[in-house]
Amino acid sequence: MFIRINDSLSVAGQIGPAEIAEAKAQGFTRIVNNRPDGEAPDQPAGDVIAQAAADAGLDYVAIPAAGGFSVPQVEAMAAALADAGGPVLAFCRSGTRSTNLWALASAMQGGDPDALIEQAGAAGYDISGLTPALRQLSAAAR
Repeated sequence: MFIRINDSLSVAGQIGPAEIAEAKAQGFTRIVNNRPDGEAPDQPAGDVIAQAAADAGLDYVAIPAAGGFSVPQVEAMAAALADAGGPVLAFCRSGTRSTNLWALASAMQGGDPDALIEQAGAAGYDISGLTPALRQLSAAAR
């Protein structure tokens, strides 16, 4: 199930090759993988998902994250969202990391922290713990 955050981004828990066709049918142009390979024994490898995305004509970007986020990861997410040419589907184990990374990337580009928290909350993700970081990134962008 894909969870809509806004017009540009939806998130999901782990997807596999079978979900790529559904993503294509729903109009996504890029898949962003925020899950490191080998995090769980039953997860498909990123290369398998990347190949399925390529076969379906979708862009694929891997930005694996675990145990927090680095500035390069946030910058990479911002870039992946900025040049996607359409809606993005980002996934991890539950969609939470992808939502957090989107919010940080959006704040880094000057997004309003309160609006980001509200959008995530409306989709079922509580990112209020990121408030200080979101405010700092947003202020630095202005």
